[in-house]
Amino acid sequence: MEKTWANRGEPAVGRTRGGGSWADKSYTALVYLITILAVCVTLYPFLYVVSVSFSSVDAINRKLVTLFPVDFSLSGYKMVLQYPELWRAYYNTIWYTVVGTAANLLATCLAAYPLSRRRFFLRRKLNFFIAFTMYFSGGLIPLYIVITDLGLYNTRWVMVLPVLVSTFNVMILRSAFENLPEEIFESAAMDGARDFTLMARMAVPLAKPTIAVLALYYAVWHWNDFFNALLYLGRQELQPLQIFLRRVLIMASPEVMQKMGGQTEAASLAVSTLQVRYVTVVVSIVPIIMVYPFIQKYFVKGITLGAVKG
Repeated sequence: MEKTWANRGEPAVGRTRGGGSWADKSYTALVYLITILAVCVTLYPFLYVVSVSFSSVDAINRKLVTLFPVDFSLSGYKMVLQYPELWRAYYNTIWYTVVGTAANLLATCLAAYPLSRRRFFLRRKLNFFIAFTMYFSGGLIPLYIVITDLGLYNTRWVMVLPVLVSTFNVMILRSAFENLPEEIFESAAMDGARDFTLMARMAVPLAKPTIAVLALYYAVWHWNDFFNALLYLGRQELQPLQIFLRRVLIMASPEVMQKMGGQTEAASLAVSTLQVRYVTVVVSIVPIIMVYPFIQKYFVKGITLGAVKG
């Protein structure tokens, strides 16, 4: 029998001795190159903001800051952290995030679990009506009228109750519950477990990765939410951190800058205004950055469990 190229121990056409074709290696190198460029493009603005926040006013004025801090200084943070309105806005945002996320998860579980049970006779109809709200809504003005008539305007609950359930997240969690083995629910039901017991002690613990991902989604949304606060919170003492950040970044309120910077010269005030903006950005994202590593491990498993059926 005639020997093949593989039996002779000679490399096949188009392959290297390293165990891969030049085309494969070129493609891999191109993917790595594009990934590195994407990381640099997205990471550099954040590094620049952090570097400016830790640099001295003189270095910022002379435009010496490019990638790393120049003349390391904490004067910007001392200026921002001594402003009492920042801490009040921080407290409001933490309250909205913690209470809102807890309420969102409770409502999402209560909505997703019945929709995942095949024996629930209204399952198909409710699935249709819930999915219908993803494409159609009453509009902003009717929603504003309803919230005003319910007495939620200028209250803390206006940041929680109108956004109690996300239809998309309900669908994800419903799919996660549907993928759980039906046998464990049947055996528990035979032992006398009720629906609330099945949900709280079996479905929720088994779908913990998906719930952890949804918790992060809800928490980030509440932390970054400023539009609802802009519409429904006229009292400054109830406004979250994002409204304060908007005042500093977009409106550049002279009152805020003067209270933070004190009595300074015009040129120094202009530079300190830039630094105050960047310091405020860094301060506002620190909690999310600290929480994310603890939940990141659930991302792949949670999204896969909620998205794949069968």
